[in-house]
Amino acid sequence: MSREEIDTVAGAAAALEAGALSSRELVTERLAAIDRDPALNAFITVTAERALAAADAADRRRRDGEATALTGVPIALKDIFCTRDVRTTAGSRILQDWIAPYDATVTERLDAAGAVSLGKTNMDEFAMGSSGENSHFGATLNPWDRTRVPGGSSSGSAAAIAAGLVPGAIGTDTGGSIRQPAAFCGLTGLKPTYGRVSRWGMIAFASSLDQAGPLGHSAEDVALLLDAIAGFDPRDSTSVDRPAERYADACGMAVTPFTVGIPEHLFEALSPALAGVIDEARAVLEGLGVRCVPMRLDHASSGVAAYYVIAPAEASTNLSRFDGVRFGHRCEAPTSIDDLYARTRAEGFGAEVKRRILTGTYALSVGYYEAYYRRAQRVRRLIRDEFLAAFGSVDAILTPTTPTPAFPLGDKTDDPVAMYLQDVFTIPANLAGIPGLSMPAGRVEGLPVGVQLLGTHFAERTLIALAAAFQRETDHHLQRPAGAGS
Repeated sequence: MSREEIDTVAGAAAALEAGALSSRELVTERLAAIDRDPALNAFITVTAERALAAADAADRRRRDGEATALTGVPIALKDIFCTRDVRTTAGSRILQDWIAPYDATVTERLDAAGAVSLGKTNMDEFAMGSSGENSHFGATLNPWDRTRVPGGSSSGSAAAIAAGLVPGAIGTDTGGSIRQPAAFCGLTGLKPTYGRVSRWGMIAFASSLDQAGPLGHSAEDVALLLDAIAGFDPRDSTSVDRPAERYADACGMAVTPFTVGIPEHLFEALSPALAGVIDEARAVLEGLGVRCVPMRLDHASSGVAAYYVIAPAEASTNLSRFDGVRFGHRCEAPTSIDDLYARTRAEGFGAEVKRRILTGTYALSVGYYEAYYRRAQRVRRLIRDEFLAAFGSVDAILTPTTPTPAFPLGDKTDDPVAMYLQDVFTIPANLAGIPGLSMPAGRVEGLPVGVQLLGTHFAERTLIALAAAFQRETDHHLQRPAGAGS
């Protein structure tokens, strides 16, 4: 089979099932591709020996007739998922040498499905960023244009897929960190409903917003990965006790009954080129028999302001555990407990993490809690209620994923507010806890851009069905950057 036929999760799975190649052959080839492209900086840790051993085990499972759809398929994990006996850093100096003593639930479930992890991908430190530039291990580059960012915080996962290093990967999404890099790198990325995928063993940024999810080239790819990782986990108090669904089956669902709402009033500041992408996506959906209707989301524009109070407040609490006492980096020769805490955190955390901790601590402090944090939570409830009311008359909502294509490296590092506004279309879904899927929909300035489908809670099958139907009519998800995998 040609390389193009096996660079997707679905294609690799089909090739393995047909016996066209072994998992060891496929994994060996992908490890070589990673070695050939260190400048991309997509991986923090490559686990070559473990991957080859897992590939051999997958090949034995296939010979014994015990394979699942993902058995032997190479994947990668964002370096925020604990992996037993493997360095797990969250992109931070404070955890740069920490070896996880246990597996996250996501890691366990992928192992159980027979997927072969090639390593841990680069990311903005503690998932705080929209560009992939905040990692202690250096910025990840965008395979479509290496002078541009790949998006963040799941930067390495997206870049690794786009560059042909792995067919699929797992990221996390707190305010758009799966969907935004998917859009910038020409991929399909899915943020599931909050509680649909276990957060146990996933290093926390903002606990009420973080959600793990898949990235791949197509709706079928993300459906296959979601089938493996979704489901109730009694170890995670935020996990929803709800029967698992067959997401891959949704790729063949009819979409003619669906109604999609389009809040055009939110798109007024878009460039004509990006607005044209939305119009083209709408035309494709209407050609499929989907009914597209105008709608309003009057509170969604307040999402960024609410998010950048709530998320830093939760980060301030979650990151207090990194104190130099129990694990991770510890400063040299502290003179007191206060000195230990202050110097350990000053040395271990990067600038963006410090900025958000300070913002969150301020918002939670006496005299400001009511003015900022509680008010932000009220806005969050308004956004959630508005979405739920909208889904009484539409099955999904179509928006851009990002307000621009991928921007140049360094372009927004000195302007945090401009960076935060990159998440204007993605953040509302996290505040509401609803699922969102980004899919490639065209090019602007020669770079891939995505459109986003939002659904009500646990409507992942609807989003996958719409995306799969869209991708049967378009070829945006089939396009690759020059030199991918070479």
